[in-house]
Amino acid sequence: MAKQQTFGDKLKKKAVDSRINVKIIKGFRSDKGSIKFVERFVKVNDLAEVDKIDISK
Repeated sequence: MAKQQTFGDKLKKKAVDSRINVKIIKGFRSDKGSIKFVERFVKVNDLAEVDKIDISK
């Protein structure tokens, strides 16, 4: 059986996403007084939008 798809064909299929993937880490104090961190990956169009993102517990 002959190979139907080349590696180049696979790369042409993939859609290019213009958004940037950034990791947001937020620290907060728990009820006991210890510091806990929440981390999340978020896609943004511009790095200026990072300040506007709200990550809650």
